[in-house]
Amino acid sequence: MNFEDSVKPPVASASDQPWPLGPGAAVLTFDVSGPQTKAALFDTDGVMLGLSRTLIPSPTTARDTTEALLAHVEDLTTQFARDFPLVTPSAAGLIGAGIVDDREGIAILSASLRWANVHYKNLAQHRLQLPSSFSNAARAVGEAEFTLGAGRTHNNVVVIKLGTLIAASLFIDGRSHDGGGFAGGLGHTIVNPQGDRCVCGSRGCLQTVASNGALLSRYTDLTGETLATWEEVLAQSRQSNAAAARVWNEALDALALAISHVTAVLAPEAVVISGGLAHAGEEFFAPLRRRLDGLLSFHRRPLLTPALFGRHAGLVGAALRARAAML
Repeated sequence: MNFEDSVKPPVASASDQPWPLGPGAAVLTFDVSGPQTKAALFDTDGVMLGLSRTLIPSPTTARDTTEALLAHVEDLTTQFARDFPLVTPSAAGLIGAGIVDDREGIAILSASLRWANVHYKNLAQHRLQLPSSFSNAARAVGEAEFTLGAGRTHNNVVVIKLGTLIAASLFIDGRSHDGGGFAGGLGHTIVNPQGDRCVCGSRGCLQTVASNGALLSRYTDLTGETLATWEEVLAQSRQSNAAAARVWNEALDALALAISHVTAVLAPEAVVISGGLAHAGEEFFAPLRRRLDGLLSFHRRPLLTPALFGRHAGLVGAALRARAAML
């Protein structure tokens, strides 16, 4: 297993490095939301150690998937013990994609990873002999941003994670709201009932317009040309490419509409956006703010702000959940 260099706490700015977790128990963290497992060990000062990315074996059945994943996590734990013998973890935090009941630590459904009602929290505790948590990956990002990042000064916050998928974390009156695992499915908010068919079976989901892949597929549909990244779509729009400009602007329109719905229902003080299109900075946030402002009337206008964490936010959130599992 190839471990990266230990990651030291960075200055307080948006970064791919994690925000300092702060002192507390040493914990293991595992992000199993994709074909690669990201893993790290946080020491008692909150420093991330031994960040790694390794492939999960590819089983063929749901039962095999569960066993393969747990065996992989156990192997990683053994590797951490060898590489950092002076750091003794007191808990473990796992995060995954799909519908996850955070409180019970149950993977309710993940079609891509063949999960259905798997009690990963209990299984991990038995396997690792450590207090453990199992949470949704997007909500782990939200936990990091709400507790330590861009949402930390507010009690009512929505954290939106853009990327291949789109999901949100909800914090109401200072508490996380997950609806038994079903809350936060912003990517499947309908923004155009006559729009493209989504993988979920519905038509016109936000994910079909504003996800990374949606920008690429919609540009190809309009032009017959294939681009490699959504950043190339944005670059083409800057060069007065009409198709690229249409795809980009329709993604912003759809996001603003979805956020306006959330604003009307939950009245968040802040909406924090991470990943995907948000990496474009003010080229993304400035027009999104204008669009949102034009859709709202009497509503409380939320602060629309970029996330402070980078790509390791989920592991930081997993570490926070792992420490909470000890309480």
